[in-house]
Amino acid sequence: MKFTLIDNIQNDKAMGLILKGFLVFIFLFLISDVLVMQSNFGISIESINYSLYGNEDEYLDPMNKAAFLEFWHTQIFFIMMILLTLNAVFIRVAKKSRVIMTNLLMISAILSLVSLAFAFYLSSFFVAVYLFTYFTWHIVAVYMIFYSFWKLNAKSI
Repeated sequence: MKFTLIDNIQNDKAMGLILKGFLVFIFLFLISDVLVMQSNFGISIESINYSLYGNEDEYLDPMNKAAFLEFWHTQIFFIMMILLTLNAVFIRVAKKSRVIMTNLLMISAILSLVSLAFAFYLSSFFVAVYLFTYFTWHIVAVYMIFYSFWKLNAKSI
């Protein structure tokens, strides 16, 4: 994270190029995350309920505890890495909205993880909360990516 030490990121052409490439990779990760989630776990209330609780009519078994904990563990790790690195870039280029957007991103991501665990262990009510917060943090992250990319191309940061 050398870019956190550079006074003006825009003046360092090599680091600016690296950060732009990094933002592209984060964007591709977010898109692929939604596509993988849609095909493996579901991105609708009904499909997530089937994944978590099963469906007797279609002979779908509910997700067992070990599989859920492994899925949840990997989600925590990938979300943590994406959010920390994206926030490090965004905080360097944003001036006015960085506190609001950073907090919104982090809180919605944490709530998505917590609500997924609550949905598995407590109640299916939390599936809707999970979906809302999951898409909220993805949308905020995409906004932060485009904003950071735009600011890295601007004349002055």
